Amino acid sequence: MSFQKIFRALILFIALPLSAHAADITGAWTAKFNTQIGEQSYTYDFKVEGTTLTGTITTPNGAATLTDGKVEGTTVTFTENLNYQGQALIIGYKGEIVSDDEISFTRNVAGTDEPLTAKRSK
Repeated sequence: MSFQKIFRALILFIALPLSAHAADITGAWTAKFNTQIGEQSYTYDFKVEGTTLTGTITTPNGAATLTDGKVEGTTVTFTENLNYQGQALIIGYKGEIVSDDEISFTRNVAGTDEPLTAKRSK
C-alpha cells in the first residue's frame, strides 16, 4: 500500500468522527452570561437536519425563532432577531462544539462580542 493511500485513510479516520459529532446538538441547551445590560438566562432549543439548524431561543423577556442557522463540522452559527425597547436588534452567534454537552459561543450585539457557554439540558 502506498504512503498516499495510507495518508488518505488516516485523514478519513480522523475527519469522519468530527463531522458526525457536530450533527448531534438537537435538543435543549441553557446558558447564563453577562451582557451590557446585566446577566441573562437563555434556553436554546435546537433542531439539526443535515447542516441546517433551526429552533427557538427563550429568555425571561420572551421567545424568538433563530434564523440563518448552520452546523458545519464543529462550528455552529445562527442569528437571533429581537426587539429591544422598540428597536430591531440582530444578534449573530458563532460557536464551537466543545463536547456532547457544551458549546462555546461568541455572540455579537451591536458590534460588541459577548462570550457564553451553553450546556445541554439533562
